Amino acid sequence: MAGDNGQQGGKPQIVGQSRTLSDEEQQDVTSLIRDAQRSHRASSIPRQDLDAQATTALGPEAAKVITESKVMLSLQKFDRDFLYGMGRFDEYQGGVLLKWGDGYSRKHIWVSVEGDHLIFETSHERKCSKPWCEGGRHVFTPEQWHDLRLINEELADQLRRPIQERSDD
Repeated sequence: MAGDNGQQGGKPQIVGQSRTLSDEEQQDVTSLIRDAQRSHRASSIPRQDLDAQATTALGPEAAKVITESKVMLSLQKFDRDFLYGMGRFDEYQGGVLLKWGDGYSRKHIWVSVEGDHLIFETSHERKCSKPWCEGGRHVFTPEQWHDLRLINEELADQLRRPIQERSDD
């Protein structure tokens, strides 16, 4: 029961609502984090460091599937709201890679396109109980990736269990 002081069971009640950060606030938080970490890591690979044959843009077929599935919008929202813009997106001819963390904590989510199938690399190498699992990959047909609920569930699983980069050290 709540008393006169707004407490219930001895704990003060939290009043108010959560809100998302404005673009300016998000940039301020990102700057504070980078300053605190003394991180000078660029958010993208400088063009002069790329191999002449490297691609930094999605091919047209992959871009069509990535756009229609809305997976990129969800990954960008995750980067903005939970990673404070500290993630890095790398585009390749056939897919997108979201990386975050440094050193031993480096994690990533890899989304690629093969034909008209959307592929999520997974953190496990054995077949799981999901019908679209092919060992270390979850393969979605066009009928599946047009279902936003299904894509959001997969992204939630991917964000809970991102792929940990193995150290070569």
